[in-house]
Amino acid sequence: MKLCYFNDYRLGVIVGDGVVDVTDAVKDIPHLDARDLIIGLIARWDAYKDKVAKAAQATTAVPLKGVKLRPPVPRPGNIVCMAVNYMEDGTLKEKPQINAFHKAATAVIGDGDTMVLPDVPASIFEGEAELALIIGRPATRVSQADAMKHIFGYTCFIDGSARGLPPPGNVFFQMKSRDTFAPIGPCIVTADEIADPQNLNITLTNNGVVMQKFNTSDMAHNIPRCIEWASSIHTLQPGDILATGTNHRGLNSFMDGDKIELTVEKVGTLRFNVKDELKRTWARTTRLQHKEKGAEGAHTPQLTGKYAK
Repeated sequence: MKLCYFNDYRLGVIVGDGVVDVTDAVKDIPHLDARDLIIGLIARWDAYKDKVAKAAQATTAVPLKGVKLRPPVPRPGNIVCMAVNYMEDGTLKEKPQINAFHKAATAVIGDGDTMVLPDVPASIFEGEAELALIIGRPATRVSQADAMKHIFGYTCFIDGSARGLPPPGNVFFQMKSRDTFAPIGPCIVTADEIADPQNLNITLTNNGVVMQKFNTSDMAHNIPRCIEWASSIHTLQPGDILATGTNHRGLNSFMDGDKIELTVEKVGTLRFNVKDELKRTWARTTRLQHKEKGAEGAHTPQLTGKYAK
């Protein structure tokens, strides 16, 4: 099943090219705000999934092209992002140490929304294409053997980054948790729809040009290990997001006017725009291309605009 929010945070099920409003079937779930209803539904899924399925069959769908999709989990309790979790197309000689960081839940935006690049002296702005897990039940120190039972579903996720902010070493919070730096969507695909999340193609295009293209089979630490490790640090709750990392070789500059599309096989396509009032520019060069040129630094330098050196 594909669950989404649309228009004024109505809860929907996507069926083909349409969406069916199922809000009334679950409105008795305790919630203070419509944006929190999905978390209550995830926590009570076993009791409500048949009601949702029945409502989706009994109500006429409206065309997706005529609605405004919203983030499928607008207010997650936690966003945990795995760091350096790909073998970079098998080019890394050793598996990186497992690691992660938190991203602010207020950074979430949805399909068709805009990532806004702030007025800060970042050396570059990037967005990392990722598969994200939506946690379905509380997970505390779970084993790898039991980890997959704690996944409610999957969604597309972008980890926005403002790289190189001063002072050196004071990086992750100010780099990762900017407003609008966590696009997710367009929906949640329930876990039963995806037999093998460890073998999904991920493609990111920037203005129609393919920049990132990799498969989740290249993860350094597979999904059960990520859940085991993250849940050993703190409890993961229903509706929490665990983003599984990216292949960095295709990372590229995000600039004003960019139109980004992230497609995760069997999950869907997330589309959003980029806005920069300062109109800063970089070469449209991936990290791999930059490295192959023998250039200095991890990425292409800023060419024009405020903070260009």
